[in-house]
Amino acid sequence: MERGAIWDLDGVLADTGQMHYLAWTRVLAEYGLPFSWETFETTFGMNNTGILALLFGRASDPGLVAEIGERKETAFRQAVLAVPGHIQPLPGVRDWLERLRAAGFRQAIASSAPPANIDLLVGELGLRGCFDALVSGFDLPGKPDPATFLAAARAIGVPAGRCVVVEDAVHGVVGARRAGMRCIAVTTTSPAAALAAADLVVARLDALPIDAFDRLVDYDKRPPGSPSLRGS
Repeated sequence: MERGAIWDLDGVLADTGQMHYLAWTRVLAEYGLPFSWETFETTFGMNNTGILALLFGRASDPGLVAEIGERKETAFRQAVLAVPGHIQPLPGVRDWLERLRAAGFRQAIASSAPPANIDLLVGELGLRGCFDALVSGFDLPGKPDPATFLAAARAIGVPAGRCVVVEDAVHGVVGARRAGMRCIAVTTTSPAAALAAADLVVARLDALPIDAFDRLVDYDKRPPGSPSLRGS
């Protein structure tokens, strides 16, 4: 049976929070909109449409929302490119990507970021070739809606119930569960208590038990001879 590992990007593969926050504050200041770190924390995992709807309310101008969102993402990409090599994979990321691939998992990124951000960060992190699909939820209903995760499962050809999501945000954890997927949460951007809906919560991916994905995807039902992470 196929098995899938679906990865969020920001806060899971790399810690990009400060760069996103600075991009938001710089752009929103030009529109006279304050943006505190506390507000930023409440929006972790949301796409720009959701974030700006929260700031503007229901009466937001779609054209203005699109303009601000595009400027913010441009500012973020410029910040990434300004310091090549500054962003690195978080501890355990590279090891788990390699281990899961060796065990036969199909892997995807499922991020609320626009495609240009995903492409840039995957390149900066040196992770090209690690994923079977890169899925952007930028134009989909934002997390906690399950749309982005379900699109990722379809892209890698794995049933939702055979996928494990790795997330760092409350909205992402809720979205994964709504998609019918199991979930591992890392406390990069949210405290453990806020991520309690996940099946497993860890501070860092290199602290995951070696059989974590095995247990969550229910390997007791796998066909004889299927590869396992145990003992790897």
